[in-house]
Amino acid sequence: MTGTGMAELGKGGNTGIGAERVTVELHGTGGAVDLSALLVTADGRVGSDDDMVFYNQPSTESGAVRHLPADAAGPERVEVDPAALPADVDRVVLIGSCDPDDTTRTFRDVRGLRVRAVQDGAEPVEFLPPPLTDGERAVLLVEIYRRGAGWKLRAIGQGYANGLAGLAEDFGVHVTQPAPPQAFPTPTPAPVPAPSPARMDPPGRPLGAISLDKGGRASISLDKEDRELVVTATLEWDGGSAERRRRGADLDLYALFVPASAALHGVTEPGTLVKFRHVPEGTPLSPGSAGATGADVVYYKNLGSLAEPPFIRLDGDSRKPGRETVRIVRPREQGYVLLCAYSAVRNGIGSFADFGAKVIVTDGRGSTVTVPLFENTRTRFWVAIALADFTSPDGVSIRHVEAYSSRMTERRPVLHRDGSIRMNGGPVEFKRR
Repeated sequence: MTGTGMAELGKGGNTGIGAERVTVELHGTGGAVDLSALLVTADGRVGSDDDMVFYNQPSTESGAVRHLPADAAGPERVEVDPAALPADVDRVVLIGSCDPDDTTRTFRDVRGLRVRAVQDGAEPVEFLPPPLTDGERAVLLVEIYRRGAGWKLRAIGQGYANGLAGLAEDFGVHVTQPAPPQAFPTPTPAPVPAPSPARMDPPGRPLGAISLDKGGRASISLDKEDRELVVTATLEWDGGSAERRRRGADLDLYALFVPASAALHGVTEPGTLVKFRHVPEGTPLSPGSAGATGADVVYYKNLGSLAEPPFIRLDGDSRKPGRETVRIVRPREQGYVLLCAYSAVRNGIGSFADFGAKVIVTDGRGSTVTVPLFENTRTRFWVAIALADFTSPDGVSIRHVEAYSSRMTERRPVLHRDGSIRMNGGPVEFKRR
């Protein structure tokens, strides 16, 4: 948050901030929306019901987070002093919600919803959540979270149809039913422990279902040692129009991968497009990986395996509009996975967007990230859609890539050991029926 002007974040985007006080403003028209805050620990839950800040409980005991109503000085807002937060607070989550007493009110009625974060000595940051038209009555707006010794601001924009009570309970807030006519229930004198889950969930709170903007990214929190965890990545396509399907709509999912044993923490950001002269350099993710061979691929001729390396498997080849899915297990063994689609020459010159193609990544435990395509690029046979970066110790980051091969080229993409991507550099392999 340095420089001049106004910075804008897309959904899933983040930016570094200082430790000075941050004021988060909520703007919108078409009906009242309440702004609230939750102080959340590293396990994704509040420490107690006292870790809620809203109009009926306008400050934490420490004063690090304060709610300010709309007045002559500005719209409804929450002030956060990161330096004053208790050491066990990992993040402060800002929430917008509709009137809990009027269940007919949803965010469909709210126009111009906008979040603005202001910090002394830095340029403001704005986030415009995507349209919420599916009956959402509460929305996770943004979060201020620790990153090493510093702080960052992330745009979320995830809606909840069951309103503030359902959202709050997901964070471990004790909600008494029926709820009183206020944004949160009256705080109880002592913390009420949340019910124990039926199975161990990954650390951190599930994302819910989100769709990435162009160039966006989102992180799914994972327990890297969980042998029961299965991350699925699905290429879906409907073939587009009847004429488009008649001409051909056979897409193939390719999962190019670099195992953790070969991956590098490089100077190039994972998901960056590089030229053919690029030489991946960096620190090995795993000790002793300097001589590892690097990337390989799972596709219809090499389905892979879940029982042995690469711990990635393609479920099969669909030759008509539908879906193809790869399953990924043992996240500790994974480095980078690049999800690509190939369109056979016989399909003609239609774009991948014509096919209605998209990738959907889910952990099966409440986090689903959809990666759509936005461009109508024709006469291209390859598209690198999304990169799944497993090198983070906390989980996997999904990045929208949408990079296309050169016109009429059959060479598949290349995934380097540092997670960078080169288009038009791999082998040519025509698909035959």
